[in-house]
Amino acid sequence: MKSNKEELKELSVKDLTERLESEKMALNQLRINHTITPLDNPASIKFKRKEIARIQTELTARGKNNA
Repeated sequence: MKSNKEELKELSVKDLTERLESEKMALNQLRINHTITPLDNPASIKFKRKEIARIQTELTARGKNNA
């Protein structure tokens, strides 16, 4: 089973940017839902933030390697 980091390294830049946008939208939706009614697992917000950070880190690393 691949780790999340290995999975991100295999994706193309286009796929990473699409995934980043979808994760950001999902985070916003979680925050809205949590404001209205508390989530069963509020740690899911923290997990989404970390997932976004992992994707952004991979995109930044690829940008530095290409420059």
